[in-house]
Amino acid sequence: MRFVTWFFILVGLLIIAQWSVSLVMGGVPEVHTEPIRLAFHLAAEFFTALSLLVSGIALIQGKMWGRGLGLFASGMLAYILIVSPGYFAQRGQWLLLGLFIILLILDLISFFRLRANQ
Repeated sequence: MRFVTWFFILVGLLIIAQWSVSLVMGGVPEVHTEPIRLAFHLAAEFFTALSLLVSGIALIQGKMWGRGLGLFASGMLAYILIVSPGYFAQRGQWLLLGLFIILLILDLISFFRLRANQ
């Protein structure tokens, strides 16, 4: 369970950090070209990150509801890790696509570990 908790916390923090840096540094041109679509996308990403963080902390604290939230957060993360790479694939950024695949595999491992411990 230790892997799952720290994976959730780390990925939750990384999602928040990546988007914060990208937005502050002006690396998201969609702010000007597709602000509404981006707002919905950011809401989903930040809600996923928050769910990962809260479930990871709850699992560390031994809260029973942490598993349920963790399974939910894992599903949200899987969706993001399947949909978001399309943006980078369209731009030919294959290294990032590989990173998303690795994260998806780790998320699936986390999901099944969490599921097995119920």
